[in-house]
Parts: sequence; C-alpha cells; structure tokens
Amino acid sequence: MTATDERVYTEGMRIGIVGLLRGLYMAESAHRIGVEVIALCDRDAERLAAAHAEFPGARLTEDWTDLLDAGLDGVVLANDFDAHTALAIAFLDRGIHVLSETAACVSEEEGRRLIAATERSTATYTFAENYVFHPHTRLLRESVDSGELGSIVLAEADYLHSLSPQDTAALIGDPAHWRGRIPPTAYCTHTVSPLLELTGAWPVEVSAYPVGSGGGRPAAVVLAIRLSDGALALTRHGFLAGEAGSHWSWISVRGAHGLAESVRATGDDAWSVRVRTEGWAQDGGQTHEEIRVPDHYLVNDEPVDRMAEGTVAVLEGFRATVEHGAPPLIPVRPAVAASLVGVAGAESLATGSAPVRVPDVSA
Repeated sequence: MTATDERVYTEGMRIGIVGLLRGLYMAESAHRIGVEVIALCDRDAERLAAAHAEFPGARLTEDWTDLLDAGLDGVVLANDFDAHTALAIAFLDRGIHVLSETAACVSEEEGRRLIAATERSTATYTFAENYVFHPHTRLLRESVDSGELGSIVLAEADYLHSLSPQDTAALIGDPAHWRGRIPPTAYCTHTVSPLLELTGAWPVEVSAYPVGSGGGRPAAVVLAIRLSDGALALTRHGFLAGEAGSHWSWISVRGAHGLAESVRATGDDAWSVRVRTEGWAQDGGQTHEEIRVPDHYLVNDEPVDRMAEGTVAVLEGFRATVEHGAPPLIPVRPAVAASLVGVAGAESLATGSAPVRVPDVSA
C-alpha cells in the first residue's frame, strides 16, 4: 500500500492495550482505523478512569494477566520500557498477536527467549518502531531503493530531546522511573531501527561514547555501529540543546554516488528530504540536488498528522498481519537486534567506549 491509498475498514479485530501513557495514544489511533479496543490495562487507577471516558465499553484492569483470557486477537504492549519481554512471551504462548513498543528485550537471554516464543507460537510478534515509517524515512527508503545513491557507506540518525538541565535531570535521575533505571544507551531503537531497515544490514559491533556527562550519567550518547555489509552507522540519542522540538528525528544516508538526508527545519519542513547526486556518477555529468516533500498518509481519505503517520502505519501493518496473514512490518529478529545494540552499547560505555560485539540473532 502507498502513503496515499484510501483505506476503509470494518470492525472485527479486537485488541487490548497494556500501559496507558503511550498506550492511550495508540488506542486512539487504532480506533481511527477501525480496530476495536476492548480492554485497557494500567497500574494507575486514575489513568484507567481517564481512559474509560474515551473507551467506555472497554474492560478495565490494573493486572495485565487479566487480558490473557479477555478474548483478544492482539495486544499492544506500551508499558514500561524495560518490561516487555515477559508479557510478550505470555501473550504469544496464548496465541495472541503482539505489537510491542520501544525495546524488544534488555538482554541477550531475554531476546533469545522472545525469538523462541515467537517461532513456536501460532501468533505473531511485531515491533512497534514507528520511526521506521515516519514521512522522512519513507522518502529515504525510496531514494535508497532507486539506486541513485549507489552503495551505502554511512548512515546517521538523531533522536534528541531539547530540554532544560532541570527537566532532563527529573527524567533520567529518578531511579524509580524506567528512564532512571535503564542504561543511557538503551533507548536507541528510534535511531537504530530506521538505519537497519534502510541499509538491510545487521549490527555487528558497537562503541558507545558519552556526551555531556560531567563525570556522571551522560545526558546523551553517540553510538558507532559497524554493520554486516561493511557500512558504518552513527546514532545520537538523549538530551541535547538546540533541536527543533521534542522527539526530534534526523536521518542521513550517504552512498558512493550521493546523499539523502532529512531537512533540519521546524514544522512540516522537517519531514522533507534533501537528495544530492554527484555529476561524476551520472551519465550526463550533471550534479543534481532537490528537496522532496512526502505525500500525506491518508486514512479514510483524511490526512494523518505528520507525527502520527508512523504509528498509524504500524497499527495498519499489525492489522494486516492479524487479519490477512501479512508478514510483520518489523519481525522479532530485527527487533531484538536493534534492542541488543543498546545492551552492547551499555557494556561499551562501562568499559571506556571499547568496541563490543552485538549478538548475532539474524538466523
């Protein structure tokens, strides 16, 4: 399906949502495409009550195990960043399709258990990595697929928040919150997954470098990742000043013949892509450069908010997998591979940025 295809669905697929901070947003997007949200779970009673106002017919519970017997076709896991694997395995073992956010696992052992559970299940696992399907990533995919850039040699991506030092400390300094207990390298899939998808490669080795640590926990990290095809990937994530807005994403792909990169700008311009191909690599000998603007992503002939496009694409892909047997947009092995970059990166950070092998889960 293209970004401009019109999709009109009838109700049928029934899902539950675990974790209602990010999860309520996903529930609203699922409802928009015609997926029935029949169960909501969160440990916070006030959050549950607020969600009930939007989904009055949904079953409410503070215990995720209640959803195992709730008659679900699929479940969206949007709970704490580092607490997805056990839930995913439990639902897969019940034959319930899983759409899981952000980190597939927090260790190699978890990742391999998740792969084994997926491969023995009658259900499927999909990684809900929406940055792979954002407007600028779609344009970059088209540029790479066209061959105009030549073989890819370097790919880069940023996922950065521009917050005050006080706000940053409040987010990452609380050991009771998942942001305070995960390693600084862990939240890497918004950068790593798009680069793995664009290059079609697997991560082999990573070196992690702290940024702005001041001797303590770094506010941001840079990961240098050697890929299986010989290319290099550089990613930056965390909290750095000067970005255009929260959840900032920038991606660049440099090939032997040219460069494609998202535009560093504000508003809708941030989703556009600059493409430059060198004249010496063209038959006509002329350098070519242009700005490409993505088509709007439509649902029922209405445009989706740019920031929501990736999430809607992920949910539509999940529905196609559950209802029609389409392959998961991001299956379990690439999901685990991207997550293990953060795990290996933490080891590198702890050993003075020494290179660390990323476990091979490609087969």
